[in-house]
Amino acid sequence: MLLFFVALIVFIIVDVIIRYALKHTQEKKLREERANALETSINIDFSKEAKSLKRVEVENPKAKILCVDDESVILDSFRKILVLDGYSVDTVESGGEALNLIKDHHYDFCFTDLKMPEMDGVEVTKTVKHLRPDIDVIIITGYATVQTAVDCMKFGAMDYVEKPFTEDELLEFVKKSLYKRKDRIEKQLKPQVRITHMAVNDKIGKGEFAIPGGVFIAENHTWASLDPDGNVRIGIDDFAKKMIGKIDKIEFPNLGMEIKSGQPLFTIKQGNNSISFSSPVSGTLSKNNSDLTDNMDRLEASPYEMSWISTIDANNLDNELTSMKIGNAAVNFYQEEINNWQSSISDLKLEESENNELVLGIMEKIQDKDWKVLAEKFFK
Repeated sequence: MLLFFVALIVFIIVDVIIRYALKHTQEKKLREERANALETSINIDFSKEAKSLKRVEVENPKAKILCVDDESVILDSFRKILVLDGYSVDTVESGGEALNLIKDHHYDFCFTDLKMPEMDGVEVTKTVKHLRPDIDVIIITGYATVQTAVDCMKFGAMDYVEKPFTEDELLEFVKKSLYKRKDRIEKQLKPQVRITHMAVNDKIGKGEFAIPGGVFIAENHTWASLDPDGNVRIGIDDFAKKMIGKIDKIEFPNLGMEIKSGQPLFTIKQGNNSISFSSPVSGTLSKNNSDLTDNMDRLEASPYEMSWISTIDANNLDNELTSMKIGNAAVNFYQEEINNWQSSISDLKLEESENNELVLGIMEKIQDKDWKVLAEKFFK
C-alpha cells in the first residue's frame, strides 16, 4: 500500500512538471511567433492606407489597438510591448491618418497622444467617438496635461495613461481597460435566454439566463423539477438569483408540513431584507437541502440541479403544472420579465443602473425601500 501511494505521488509530481514544461514551451513558441510578426510586419508598405502606418497582426489577438502619436519612439514602444503580449497593433503619426483608418477597420481601442500638431488628442477623441462610438479612446498624456486628459473623458474617452510608462505599467493598464470594455459590452447587450441541458457541475454565464430542459418555471421565479420517484424539487430560478445577487441565508420549512400552492415555502435573506418564496405546488414537505447552508457558493454557479432548496411529495400536479412555464413558453416569460425589470429600474431611477442596463446583483446595492418594491413585484 505504501509503495502504491509513493508511486501515485511520483506520478502526480511528474505530471505537473510535464504540464508546466509543455505550457512554458507553448508560451515561448507563441512569443517567438509574435516577435517574428513584429519584425516582419513593420517592414511592409501600408502607405496606401496611411503614410506612416505600421501594422502588426497576431493570431487570435486579445484586442485590436490603434495608436496615434507624433513621437515614433512612443509608437515603437507600444508595438513592441503590446504585440509580444498578444495584441494586434496599428500605429500612425497623425490624427488625420487615424481617422481615415477607423472608417475602414475595426478596433477595440484607439490610444491618442494629447499634444500633436494639426489635430490634437481632444479633436481625435471627439471625432472617433462621433464616427465610431463602439471604439474606446484612451488618452496618452504627460503629467503637465493630466487635467486636459481628464476633460477628454467628457467627450467620451474611457481613460488616460501617463507617459513615460514602464512595460509592466502599460500591460497592466491595457489589461484593466480590456476588462472594463468587456464588462461594459456585456451589460449593454440584451441577455440571452436559452434552454440548456446542464451537467451537474456546469456554470451559467453572466451574460445569459438559463432554463434547463424539463424544468417548470413559476411566476414568482421558483422552479420545479419532477424526480423519478414522483417528488418535486423546488428552488429559485436563474432570473431571481442573478437579480437578487448574493444570498446570505436560507430559512427552510418544517419537514412533514402540508402546504398548498401559493403558500410561503422557504425564505432567502440578504442583509436585513428577506423574501418568502411561495410554493408552486401542493403536497407534503419531504426534504430540505440542508447542504446549501454550508455550500452557498453552489447557488453562485447555478441555482438548479444540486442547488434545489426543498422537495415536496406533490398531490395536485395535473392542475398546478398548467400554471407554470416550460420550454419556449418559459423563455418568452423570461424575456417579458427582463423588459419589465428594466422598466421598473427606470421608474425607480436607480443610480446603480445607467441607461437602463441590466445590472446583475443590483439588489445587493440598492436602498431597502427599492429592494422591497422589486421583491414584491417580481418574487411574491
